[in-house]
Amino acid sequence: MFDVILQAGALIICGVIWRVTAPLGLDAETLRRSLTGVVYVLLLPALVLLVLWRAPMGLNSVRIALAAAAGVGVGILAAWLLFRRSKQPNMVVGALLLAAAFPNATYLGLPVLESALGPWARSVAIQYDLFACTPLLLSFGIALAAHYGGIEQKGHPVLALLRVPPLWAAAAGITLNVLRWRQPHIVSSLLQMLGGGVVPLMLFSIGLGLRWAGSWRRQIPLLIPIVIIQLLLTPLVIWGVAGIIGLHGSMLVAVVLEAAMPSMVLGIVLCDRYNLDTSLYAMAVTVSTAGSMVTLPLWFRILHAS
Repeated sequence: MFDVILQAGALIICGVIWRVTAPLGLDAETLRRSLTGVVYVLLLPALVLLVLWRAPMGLNSVRIALAAAAGVGVGILAAWLLFRRSKQPNMVVGALLLAAAFPNATYLGLPVLESALGPWARSVAIQYDLFACTPLLLSFGIALAAHYGGIEQKGHPVLALLRVPPLWAAAAGITLNVLRWRQPHIVSSLLQMLGGGVVPLMLFSIGLGLRWAGSWRRQIPLLIPIVIIQLLLTPLVIWGVAGIIGLHGSMLVAVVLEAAMPSMVLGIVLCDRYNLDTSLYAMAVTVSTAGSMVTLPLWFRILHAS
């Protein structure tokens, strides 16, 4: 697991270096948006279709979704209890709630699980995100951001979900899986070629999105509890929840590792759109991602030892 984290960390650092140096005159934010756009619209849907077309479907898919939803709930509840009587402005509290609730389940979770547990674990990362985290983000998460940002929510959550290409790919993959349609070799090869670009571009894009902004003396005291919730409390609770609902063995390990992922990068977009504290959220992503380089190997060792 440590080797996996080192490899992932190396690609993330490459993104950070690009942000600092901007070679070829390409600034990090423009490049990140372009790369993540390609991944989001083309490469990730191809990988989702490939994986879910082949993945075993059954009660474990429901259990993964339940565990993921519980993880989001634990993060929001714990952060809300901490900051509900805080004198911090709503734009700060809203950013902290998002940072504590939604993990980087695909952008970091997928490569880490695949490298640490094998190709089968890709389906866990995808189901964890697309069956629970993404729907909750585009419904409850947007409503939360709009409330704390003081901006009226535009559009219906269902319409937002319908605009997510990976969810369409997931629906297609599940349908083909249930119908037991054989995956043609040429289609499989094409999907593998497209999906192969997801992991390195995801990790590189995370590095491009990391930045240190604002006053650390003001932000670090706010971020420490968020990092503890995201990297320690949530996976601990989900470990217990996963066992109760019937996840065991390698599947349980995969789900707990997903729950232990740092704050998701996509939240920066919501903070920008709904007038939350974007710089604080970016700091939460940076600090929690750095912390996860230490905590993820620890969780992996603890889970295997148990």
